[in-house]
Amino acid sequence: MSRAAIEPEAAMRAALAQARRASGRVWPNPAVGAVVVRGARVLGAGFTQPPGGPHAEVVAIRRATQRHGAAALRGATLAVTLEPCCHHGRTPPCTDAVRASGIARVWVGVRDPHPRVAGRGLAILRRAGLAVETGVLADACARQNRGFASMVERGRPFVTMKLAATLDGRIATARGESRWITGPAARAHVHRLRAASDAILIGAGTALADDPVLTARRGARVAHRPVRILLDTQLRVPARARLYRGDAERTWVFCSDAAPRVRQRAIAATGARLLPIRLRSGKIPLAAALDRLGREGLGSLLVEGGGTLAAGFVREGLVDELLWFAAPRLLGADGLPALAALGVGRLANAPALAIERVRRVGADWLFEARLARHR
Repeated sequence: MSRAAIEPEAAMRAALAQARRASGRVWPNPAVGAVVVRGARVLGAGFTQPPGGPHAEVVAIRRATQRHGAAALRGATLAVTLEPCCHHGRTPPCTDAVRASGIARVWVGVRDPHPRVAGRGLAILRRAGLAVETGVLADACARQNRGFASMVERGRPFVTMKLAATLDGRIATARGESRWITGPAARAHVHRLRAASDAILIGAGTALADDPVLTARRGARVAHRPVRILLDTQLRVPARARLYRGDAERTWVFCSDAAPRVRQRAIAATGARLLPIRLRSGKIPLAAALDRLGREGLGSLLVEGGGTLAAGFVREGLVDELLWFAAPRLLGADGLPALAALGVGRLANAPALAIERVRRVGADWLFEARLARHR
């Protein structure tokens, strides 16, 4: 008895699994996944390669051809998380490869928001006689592509802010001890978040206190090295810090355009990239910094700073997603708060959260939320 043909949702779940393998590794391109299916068989699968390399559709088609021959693709179906591109960039249009392959049907998760595509890829495939269905697992595909969409539509990365605090909202003791407030399961989850991010952002206070490396690890192995963004107004973090050792070119530093020249030269000598910016009220303007990161092509940003930095992002309405890990312990009022002063004078003006999910992560709890009054 023959097996039933693969349904669109099942094929798209396989494409999403491929897309996640590209997350954080292909900016400024979107992290896309694709599978070629025929009947009950997956002929080939792939995900977008780093800039200059082939896109997901091309990888999946090539693998299917290598394994089963070109004839097997005639009449087959392609499932892809994002609308195929239709313009020349570093690579030829994916629509050309799809049409030339003999594929007869395309299942698409979401339309590409880029103005050079924006439905044109779908129209080209339809005019070529392919059956095109959109909106397959649209919510999941939109979530997968939210960083790219944010960069295209708003000119800045999608900002996820992570906080790990005690149940009473403290991130360290009065003496500054913070390792470890949350347990190993929560810390492993944070490394998975890093692995899916284009960049991680911290402030100078966190860099001085913890001297972090900001890599994504799986056990003892480094699984991913996101771009590391440091906000250091006067370049107080010394050039010997671990952020400036090994892959220093992946460390980008926002500093005052009037920061001491001798410090600028010392940091530049490590290979790190300096991003001087004009301060506002003595601070780095967060919205302007995000705009700069968007122009650089970064789509997903994980903010891991301390209470002062976190409060700044909240005050300015720049948090798209809040991930709050709550550990079942208490530190009291003498502990360091997860959020510095927000300047809330009336309860009605307090930032409100829309809690979207609450779940257990080891011994801790994870609250996934967004700012209800997000602007």
